[in-house]
Amino acid sequence: MNAGKKTTVEPIRELKDIKAIKKTLNDNPRDLAIFTLGINTNLRASDIIKIKVKQVANADELVLIEKKTGKPRRITLNQQVKDVVSNLLASQPYDPDDYLFKSRKKGGPLTSTSLSRMVKGWCKTINLKGNYASHTLRKTWGYHQRVSFGTGIPVLMECFNHSTQKQTLAYLCIQAEEIRSVYLNEL
Repeated sequence: MNAGKKTTVEPIRELKDIKAIKKTLNDNPRDLAIFTLGINTNLRASDIIKIKVKQVANADELVLIEKKTGKPRRITLNQQVKDVVSNLLASQPYDPDDYLFKSRKKGGPLTSTSLSRMVKGWCKTINLKGNYASHTLRKTWGYHQRVSFGTGIPVLMECFNHSTQKQTLAYLCIQAEEIRSVYLNEL
């Protein structure tokens, strides 16, 4: 790798691949909850691993201060997230001040590095080719908000706290696809 060059991770583009990963994680409440929460919010790994039980137990929204920006975030939790969190909390004893996603070795929170290894492993398990890591979860959320649900770039820009639309388009890994499709429109 060239000095100063960043390696870009990809979103999981196919819904069938998301379903396949969920299926492989079905017997692992912690990992299924991390994956589901990650692809249903646009949280960074550094924020996901610091979530405490009291922030999400029986909650409709998650309120936190982003580690990277220091800005407050309020995220509505959809039913899938609420269901997997409830299932996780029912799977073992938790105290309200416990980290939701505990490290199996240390008992404290997972690390971003561990989460990246997990995401790489999940993608490898279903033979998904490409470069995947913890940031894949955040990018998957954005990609599907745009491609599957048609959410506008200005709204996504706000959700991601990006300063330009160009930054958001590049982040979503769809700019070239969208530009190509514009030229295919016939008048």
